[in-house]
Amino acid sequence: MASGGTFRNLLLVLPLCLALASLVGGVASRRFWIENDTFRKDGAPFQIVGGDVHYFRIVPEYWKDRLLRAKALGLNTIQTYVPWNLHEPEPQSWEFKGFADIESYLRLAQELEMLVMLRIGPYICGEWDLGGFPPWLLTIEPALKLRSSDSSYLSLVERWWGVLLPKVAPLLYNNGGPVIMVQIENEFGSFGDDKNYLHYLVQLARRYLGNDIILYTTDGGAMGNLKNGSIPQDDVFAAVDFETGSNPWPIFRLQKKYNLPGKSAPLSSEFYTGWLTHWGERIATTDATSTAKALKTILCHNGSAVLYMAHGGTNFGFYNGANTGQDESDYKPDLTSYDYDAPIKEHGDVHNAKYKALRRVIHECTGTPLHPLPSDIEKASYGLVKLQKVASLFDIIDNISDPLKVSVSEHPLYMEQIGQMFGFLLYMSEYEGKLPSSILSIPKVHDRAQVFVSCSVDGFRNLRYGGVIERWSNKTLEIPNLRCSSTTSLYILVENMGRVNYGPYIFDRKGILSPIQIDGITIRHWKMYPLALNSLDNLPKLQLITQIPYVGASKMSIHGDSKKNLQELSSYSNGSISALPAFYEGHFHIDHESEIKDTFISFRGWNKGVAFVNNFNIGRFWPARGPQCALYVPAPILKSGDNIVVIFELHDPNPELTIDFVTDPDFTCGPNQ
Repeated sequence: MASGGTFRNLLLVLPLCLALASLVGGVASRRFWIENDTFRKDGAPFQIVGGDVHYFRIVPEYWKDRLLRAKALGLNTIQTYVPWNLHEPEPQSWEFKGFADIESYLRLAQELEMLVMLRIGPYICGEWDLGGFPPWLLTIEPALKLRSSDSSYLSLVERWWGVLLPKVAPLLYNNGGPVIMVQIENEFGSFGDDKNYLHYLVQLARRYLGNDIILYTTDGGAMGNLKNGSIPQDDVFAAVDFETGSNPWPIFRLQKKYNLPGKSAPLSSEFYTGWLTHWGERIATTDATSTAKALKTILCHNGSAVLYMAHGGTNFGFYNGANTGQDESDYKPDLTSYDYDAPIKEHGDVHNAKYKALRRVIHECTGTPLHPLPSDIEKASYGLVKLQKVASLFDIIDNISDPLKVSVSEHPLYMEQIGQMFGFLLYMSEYEGKLPSSILSIPKVHDRAQVFVSCSVDGFRNLRYGGVIERWSNKTLEIPNLRCSSTTSLYILVENMGRVNYGPYIFDRKGILSPIQIDGITIRHWKMYPLALNSLDNLPKLQLITQIPYVGASKMSIHGDSKKNLQELSSYSNGSISALPAFYEGHFHIDHESEIKDTFISFRGWNKGVAFVNNFNIGRFWPARGPQCALYVPAPILKSGDNIVVIFELHDPNPELTIDFVTDPDFTCGPNQ
């Protein structure tokens, strides 16, 4: 029997023991690991039912809404890439606000009781410009060897991760945050076999994140991909992806060969719910029933899966990526919409067959309670809006170009070389036009060039449209002889339509990358005007565009007397006037805040260009090519009172000069529909 003093001491010690036990049950006991080929969370088996929801493709005001819709689908984990180019748009210029506020996004996921799988790159793919690499990497000489153990490249990765990973470390699961796994690189096995590069990334990640976090790779579920892309000797978990509908279990057995014993929990880290679409293609769709059946084959046998995508979102601004075929000229840029035929649509709607079918399967296989189906977000049709032509590009070129970046060179310079990362670049030179017509040759243009000519003494007054040269169907162009008394001025407007994000041709500089010849003679002495469409405050009467606060190439605003400017720009005479690039402006009024709702702008009848709503770049439109006819306008970028739409149309405008605000997306434009 204990003495009275001993008993009193036990009473004093008991609260301390209870406090320690509470701590063990709290942050100190938080742990996520793999054991016996099973994910384990805080000591219990755990099945990942995840989905990709990318913070940078959603207006921040809708982050919570989209995550709640993912949770109602039955997901317990969110996966997202981290695009380097969003966070370091210029060397050592760091962006972590607005769309780039990744810390707030991760904390929000935790508030909603969702875990996170974070894909930190440095290469991400993701149908995102340059696979997430900042395009200023393309300006460094000698040229960097991206995705390799090139020491110059790795030093920049180290600088980037030295900023990013200290922000991630407190948000790791073991430290009380939501991040259970961190992916390095992405599908490297289909690109190369530089294991020294992968080893370096692992060491760098461990330096900041420690040894307890699960690092993982994702590769296609084939032997060659896994052999090149996996690094089990560094205790890095190898996950797989494969075509939806494939038998997953032979692939999961192959996966085990590239993981340490007992460390191969079956995981499809990209279970494809749909697919991407390029301009000129039919919109990609997949069957809801077969997609749900394929997911059931994984989940109902205790496998884990991450839906790619759970919610696709939008490639706002100029951030869409592109693919290539057999060579780099077989160029295929992605749409502005990244709907992906995902269960949560681009605009958030969930009342569709795929969402409901996947939700039923997740409930059946995991026992996750069926939460009430979220209601769709209200949308509004603001009707037809009349636009007016504000300015033709050539009349304001001196005002909307950054004078510090206007360049003169013997030969054409590429876009990044003059410090411009997105948008357009106008090349100007002169030649002797003596034949009835001349043949223009640009062997390497990235990506689309519009050609104009005029007599040098007339400047823009006699400007004639000559045609288009496109990267994917590069042909010579016959241009007219204007019978000038002096030399002929040549203008070539080149659009950067999005950098390649996958494959061997990702080193994708933009602009004109070859000599330019007319009738076999190389044209020299070029002047280049950058048109980034993000910093046009030099315009004295028509301040078209102001800088976006969180990242370049995204905002536009119009001020000034439009009628006066229109009168001043009435000097054009001959030529295909309607084919000249021009800016158009329209206004629409919303009476009350309660009437501010999501909407779409239909561009039927327009040709090709970029659209801005209240200073925000909602993306590219190209109904002439299709399939996307309408651009998504989220309610948070609208306001009560006057709303302004600015369109930069590269060719012919809608004859009525109207746009239509509608309530539904439309992917039925173009000749292939």
